[in-house]
Amino acid sequence: MNNQQNQTDPAALPLQGIRVVELGTSVAAPYGTWILASLGAEVVKVERPGKGDDARYWGPPFWEETSTMFHTYNREKRSLEVDLKDPEQVKKLRRFIADGVDVVVQNLRAGVADSVGLGAEQLTTELPGLIYCNIRAFGAAGPMREQPGYDPLMQAFSGLMSVSGEAGRKPVRVGTSIVDKGAGMWCAIGVLSMLNARQQTGRGGVVDTSLLETALAWMGFHVADFRATGEAPKPQGSGVRGIAPYQAYECADGYLVVGAANDRLFRKLAEALGHPEWSEDERFATNPDRFGNLVQLNELLEPLFRNAGREHWQTMFNELGIPCAPLQQLDEVLAHEQVEALGIIQRADEGAMPLIGPPVSFDGHRPSARHRAPALGEYNDTYSDEVSDE
Repeated sequence: MNNQQNQTDPAALPLQGIRVVELGTSVAAPYGTWILASLGAEVVKVERPGKGDDARYWGPPFWEETSTMFHTYNREKRSLEVDLKDPEQVKKLRRFIADGVDVVVQNLRAGVADSVGLGAEQLTTELPGLIYCNIRAFGAAGPMREQPGYDPLMQAFSGLMSVSGEAGRKPVRVGTSIVDKGAGMWCAIGVLSMLNARQQTGRGGVVDTSLLETALAWMGFHVADFRATGEAPKPQGSGVRGIAPYQAYECADGYLVVGAANDRLFRKLAEALGHPEWSEDERFATNPDRFGNLVQLNELLEPLFRNAGREHWQTMFNELGIPCAPLQQLDEVLAHEQVEALGIIQRADEGAMPLIGPPVSFDGHRPSARHRAPALGEYNDTYSDEVSDE
């Protein structure tokens, strides 16, 4: 396995020297701070004494008695136990933040951070150079601003679930926590933008994002479609509205996704399948024609694809420059030579779980895996030495 362990060029850790405190749990804030940590920031994760982040227990499966999900989103961090109900421990944490922390990220239940003196307005007023990021569920304004929320709630509420899956079937969520992780990405983008601005002004500020705003952003072109037509968008299965053929087709040994997304590619596809006349058929001559007659088009395509296996069609289409990809199971993905060549599967050390690394490189160097997800409270002693009781 090409894991790039301990091979990161210093230039691939552009946030070295930046210290972040995460008042986070579950996925959104931890994913955002993992992005910052993977880029070199020192992230101190504040957790409940004795129990920690809820995500530690989101299993099975587990790895070394901790949820695999927690391992995924909390690498490169330090864990610090703080009882936010104890005023003395909060006071000590505030001193720690004042003494050289650049960024605070929080996604606690609405009102909790403010109630203990760790809210954005309180800390940035006292520390004008601090950057503070709130990740909320429904946003900072509106009648639902204090309600809690998780990823599937937002996929439902935003309409994202209404355009996923297949028409007439039970609703399905996107198969990963796309809203949580998207909010974490917007958190990281906001923090990076504010760090850049602080270089110019010396001042920090408050970044706000939310799960709902992120989910609405994923619905962008669906909103545009609705404005243009007045019709609610419908789920398209493996395809997408307005492009055809652009979906999964069943072959003799599995599914192949074909993306003949313009007239030129469709002509190549029709010729490859032995039916060059299709590109001259008025039902299929242009992309809008093909999408408008997708049922008829698929009635022609589907029997042909079932006559041979995925590799047969891939080989043919790759030679012709027709975009395609097999629908793979995860074991196939991880064993594929292309994934291996990217070096994106990483281990922090020899005994650590191999995980997906950051999907970005700097001058050809991907930030390496440096630390496993932390044991609960493993930073406690170092923290006590750094922050006096005075």
